[in-house]
Amino acid sequence: MINAKGIEKSFGTLKVLKGIDFNAEKSEVVSIMGASGAGKSTLLQILGTLSSPDGGSLSIDGTDVLSLRGKQLSEFRNRRIGFVFQFHHLLPEFTALENVMIPALIAKRSRKEAEAAALSLLTDLGLAERQTHKPSELSGGEQQRVAIARALINNPAVLFADEPSGNLDSRTKEELHKLFFTLRDKYGQTIVIVTHDPSLAALCDRSLFMKDGLFVENSDAQK
Repeated sequence: MINAKGIEKSFGTLKVLKGIDFNAEKSEVVSIMGASGAGKSTLLQILGTLSSPDGGSLSIDGTDVLSLRGKQLSEFRNRRIGFVFQFHHLLPEFTALENVMIPALIAKRSRKEAEAAALSLLTDLGLAERQTHKPSELSGGEQQRVAIARALINNPAVLFADEPSGNLDSRTKEELHKLFFTLRDKYGQTIVIVTHDPSLAALCDRSLFMKDGLFVENSDAQK
C-alpha cells in the first residue's frame, strides 16, 4: 500500500531524513516512535504528500505520488489519504456533522450523500447525538473522534495520525487507541501512527524507531 525508498529531506544545512525506506501493507497498522527531532513528523508529512522530499521515491496504492502536481495531487490526497493530528483542526463555526462532511463536499459528492456518510461515521464513533454540536461544545475526546470521522469520510486507502492522543487524558487515550483498530477491522485502512506513547505502539502490527533521520533498532533508539 505504501512503498517509500531513499527518502531524504533537508532544511537548510540540517539533514532531517537521511535515506529512509518505509513500507506498509494493506490494512496494516504501523507505529513510528523516536525522540523529538528524530524526523518522525517530517516523514509522515512526506508520506502524506503534504511535503515533498529532496530525494527518493514514493508510491501509495500503486500511484507514483511524487509525479502528481497541483490539482491532481490535491484530488489524490482528498480521496485516498486521511489525516488525524494532535490538534483536531475542526472549524469552530461548523457542527460536528458539517465538519465531517467537508472533505466529501470537496470531493464533489452530493450534499445528501455526504450527510448520510458523515452521520453513519459519527454513529459508528458513538457521536450520533452530538452531531449538531459545535467543537466548543465537545470534549477533547469527542473532538478527536469527529476529526477521525472527517479523515475517513472519503474512505481513504491510508490514514496518517500524528500524536493523535497527545492531548487526551489516560482513559480517553485508551479508548481512542482501541478505536483505531476497530476502524481498521471495519474499513480496512492502512494506518501509520507517529506516537510517543508505548502503549499505543504495543497495540500496532509493527513498531519502527527513528533516530537522527534513520530507522534503528529499538535498543539503539534509546541510546
